[in-house]
Amino acid sequence: MAPELFSLEWFKHLEKVDTPTICNALELAGASRDITGYTYGTPIAAPGPLPPVAGYARTLRFSAATPSSLDADEARELKLRYYRYVCPSAGEPVVLMMEDIDSQPGVGANWGEVNSNVHKALGVKGVVTNGSVRDIDMLAPDFPIIAGSVGPSHAYAHIVDFDVPVTVFGMRVNPGDIVHADRHGAVVIPREVAMDLLRCIELTFEKERPLLEASKRADFSIDDLAAAFARSAEIH
Repeated sequence: MAPELFSLEWFKHLEKVDTPTICNALELAGASRDITGYTYGTPIAAPGPLPPVAGYARTLRFSAATPSSLDADEARELKLRYYRYVCPSAGEPVVLMMEDIDSQPGVGANWGEVNSNVHKALGVKGVVTNGSVRDIDMLAPDFPIIAGSVGPSHAYAHIVDFDVPVTVFGMRVNPGDIVHADRHGAVVIPREVAMDLLRCIELTFEKERPLLEASKRADFSIDDLAAAFARSAEIH
């Protein structure tokens, strides 16, 4: 994971901006516009829109459509090993990425009052999942859950495996990837451009400023727009 390269302060700076801004900054940093590098679809933010989170990905695959093949003792041991896995080490920021692998994701909810509070207490910053969420009014109030749907039951909810590559809302994630997420969805931050990202975030704002300032003028015209585009293009 190389946490020594990315300080907690660096992650806190990332959390000052939304995920669309991170996506724009990644383009300026030279990251490939790979459509597998960010989520797409219409996620649900529960318990409501909360500040962005950034951290190292812990990964989990989940199913609820059919019962687990494990007996009760085996299932309990798997769950405990999973909780040990997601628990941050040395205070590193952790964002959980959970893939619901059922043919119809969301049949059963893994996320509700208990799991949101347990994961928050363990130090996980938030979760992104194509699965469902329930207990909307009883979720840990400051634990962001970006989910695919809302549902009433956990059905046959069980962990399939963890610490494996997953795909969530079209985004491929490997364990240890750097992830930024908010109510818009999530994006993977490639390590090869990560150290230049803070500069590119500021550059994003600088390039947008001429267009925004021009558009707010009472006498805004196409000529103003053309001039603003030219000024924006000159900013590198």
